[in-house]
Amino acid sequence: MLDNVNISGRSWHHLAAKETIELLDSDQVRGLHPVECNNRRNRFGVNAISTGKVRSPLRRFLLQFHQPLIYILIISGCITAVLREWVDSGVIFGVVLVNAVIGYIQESKAVNALAALAKTLTIEAMVVRRGEKRTIDAVDLVPGDIVLLQSGDKVPADLRLLRAHQLQIDESVLTGESLPVQKIAENLPTETDLADRLNMAYATTLVTHGRATGIVVATGAGTEVGRISALISSAEELATPLTRKIDHFSKILLYAILALAGVTIVIGMLRGQSLFAMFMAAVALAVGAIPEGLPAAVTITLAIGVGRMARRNAIIRKLPAVETLGSTTVICSDKTGTLTENRMTVTDIYTSAKPFRVTGSGSAPADGHIELEGRQIRGDENSVLAECLMAGVLCNDSQLLAGKDSLQIQGDPTEAALLLAALKGGLNPEELAGRTSRLDAIPFESQHQYMATLHRLSQDESSTVIYLKGAAETILEKCANQLEDNGLQPLATESVVREIDRLTADGKRVLAFARKKVPDSKKEMKHQDVASHLTFIGLQAMIDPPRQEAVAAVASCRQAGILVKMITGDHPATAAAIARQVGLVPDEVGPADALTGRQLEALDNGEFIEAAIETAVFARVSPEQKLRLVEALQARGHVVAMTGDGVNDAPALKKADIGVAMGLAGTEVAKEAADMVLTDDNFSTIEAAVEEGRGVFDNLTKFIVWTLPTNLGEGLVILVAILLGITLPILPVQILWINMTTAGFLGLMLAFEPKEPGIMQRHPRNPSTPILTGRLTGRILLVGLLLLIGAFGLFETELIYGANAETARTVAVNAFVVIELCYLFNCRSLSKSVFALGFFTNLWVFIGVAAMLLLQILYTYLPVMNTLFKSSPIGAASWTRIGAAGLLAFLIVELEKWVNRKRDALGKSDHGI
Repeated sequence: MLDNVNISGRSWHHLAAKETIELLDSDQVRGLHPVECNNRRNRFGVNAISTGKVRSPLRRFLLQFHQPLIYILIISGCITAVLREWVDSGVIFGVVLVNAVIGYIQESKAVNALAALAKTLTIEAMVVRRGEKRTIDAVDLVPGDIVLLQSGDKVPADLRLLRAHQLQIDESVLTGESLPVQKIAENLPTETDLADRLNMAYATTLVTHGRATGIVVATGAGTEVGRISALISSAEELATPLTRKIDHFSKILLYAILALAGVTIVIGMLRGQSLFAMFMAAVALAVGAIPEGLPAAVTITLAIGVGRMARRNAIIRKLPAVETLGSTTVICSDKTGTLTENRMTVTDIYTSAKPFRVTGSGSAPADGHIELEGRQIRGDENSVLAECLMAGVLCNDSQLLAGKDSLQIQGDPTEAALLLAALKGGLNPEELAGRTSRLDAIPFESQHQYMATLHRLSQDESSTVIYLKGAAETILEKCANQLEDNGLQPLATESVVREIDRLTADGKRVLAFARKKVPDSKKEMKHQDVASHLTFIGLQAMIDPPRQEAVAAVASCRQAGILVKMITGDHPATAAAIARQVGLVPDEVGPADALTGRQLEALDNGEFIEAAIETAVFARVSPEQKLRLVEALQARGHVVAMTGDGVNDAPALKKADIGVAMGLAGTEVAKEAADMVLTDDNFSTIEAAVEEGRGVFDNLTKFIVWTLPTNLGEGLVILVAILLGITLPILPVQILWINMTTAGFLGLMLAFEPKEPGIMQRHPRNPSTPILTGRLTGRILLVGLLLLIGAFGLFETELIYGANAETARTVAVNAFVVIELCYLFNCRSLSKSVFALGFFTNLWVFIGVAAMLLLQILYTYLPVMNTLFKSSPIGAASWTRIGAAGLLAFLIVELEKWVNRKRDALGKSDHGI
């Protein structure tokens, strides 16, 4: 009885069909009884994938506030509320709420990955129960059920095939195999890899041709796709480099603000000030030191990056992913459709001992041609070449349809490639098929490894012809001679085999073509008609060619210091060939240099990590191995971008620092697990997105380097005033005015800063490097001191000239704003002079400056603003001194940058010596 049999973990592909049926206590003709189905469902559960425990929506929302920077903002909002500055308090709490809502939406989308995977099994299945065929929901399937498959069906559970007739299944979502797999029913060796288990059909894969009968061997979580679901659940989603750095930076900032506030209170108390007065002073210092605009600036800068990437065919699903791309040190790419065209293309033809080369892509025959020794040649110029092309057209069941931008394939992609090759050789497949008559055909079957068609050619022909195409070894065995330019000649088997070996070594799929003339009376044919005495015509070799733009993109990534690795489910020879063509590995690299999943299994953890670092090409890998490769690279400190389109890619996509799904060929499961979706499935788009990501990180850093001196300067002004026991040059409400207006009208203009030249010529940032380097920290301290000196100096100058405290404070506030305004131009580049960038390359800066100056005029002269912010009108002489302070600060920072550039140049020179 099945109740006493453990069915999990068995090598079903190794068992004979009869033995499998007996082990599962089933009947191939009658199937299971409904009562037995209920018993098995109670034991094994329904055929569905559990999405696991998910945090409640309320908890997910509340956890969005569990961040140090959010704590700072909440404290800031509370302080401003205590000061009865309701508008400013509302703005701060609004920023907090918006960030929480955005984070909640992003996390909710990530949770949908498992739900999408579970939906892949919500289909119907044709089964045999109690001797009757019936259609049921796939969730009701149980181990031992007999399932009938036909073209167009989605496989409802993991099946051991009992019978297969011309069955082809697209398993790309599970294995990464680029072409449909021809299935058989015979048992296979135990050690056979998943992608080569030809007698198995796996849940969620698609039947593209033929029909079959199979027995269910695994349902729900026990299926291969169920194991992938478990991997997705267990894959821990890492914080991005940006969120990690902002988190660390925020903690330091929080501690620093609390420490300064405490020092302020202690110093004031020691000087005899009241506790209340010192508390209010500490509040003013805290308000000044908190960068209220930072979260909004981060969000807006990332959002602008999202827009830029969308224009370059990359859709960002999670905002921090924008910056993560800029920090990427390794890109793990799938092969099919990402590095390649995802369209089989004939590249070589061999006839009469002549190697012809076929140029152009797989979708635009007008751009390609056939050439021999560098000379373009048409099919009608060479009778043997024409015969080989014609054989590929007539022994063919596919069609090419005119599409909007290219020819569309209807049928098998391999056969479509033969039609395209004929077009490039000057033959018209449609016209050729129209003037011949197909009388009979033997379809391709895996046990025979060939297809044959019987044709009546034009009325002038004296005989009827059989054309064959198929596996080269199989066709050669049937041939007695070969077609040459001067007629029939003995078959040169050794020469043909050498050519086959050369082409297959390049990872190409090789088809052989032969013919046999038969009497006109022949109207049908059998296998014995093509068993011998055939004439060998030639070979056609094809491959899914690399995208030309991918070649340039890989070179650009390597120049930028980014490692590129290929991880594919395809054959090692094919993977190695494409890797050579796109420039991932040297030309001398062969299939042996591509590590396979079986080889990876034999490595211990340390060896696995070394292999992940040192190897560029991985073939025939399982979902678990893809996940382990990502983890191994991360263990060495790499920021990993992982591309994929299938269900098998989802765990690695979720685990990677940046998961990249294919928008055209990708499954919903892959898209839900990813951080970014490519709308064109093109590797060059990843390279473009990395470039945009680097620009976003640059702009975020520029904003932080611009905004922190303001907070530092404001804190220092308050602290120095308390130490000296004098009147505060700037009031808390005025500090809030400065922070909230300048962040929006000045700082955010840096988010629109164009990418600096040479951004893809520099190496990636070390993931362990903090946002602020020692040099940038020094600049922040320098500008903070300049703000302190400028505001304090002009405040005291105004008092010396007889101004009252309100007027002096108005001058101090304007000094802060103008120095920030001038410093904004310094921050347009952290190392280069603003004049080297092009002074007017970011017009948003000038718009922001104009808006800020208008606000300051209103702040200074509008009566209602004077009342709200305790400001006062000032004269032209004061404005002159303010402008001079701003210009002086600008020149000092430009001088500091010039000195650093000279030091860097000298350091490089010394290094070169």
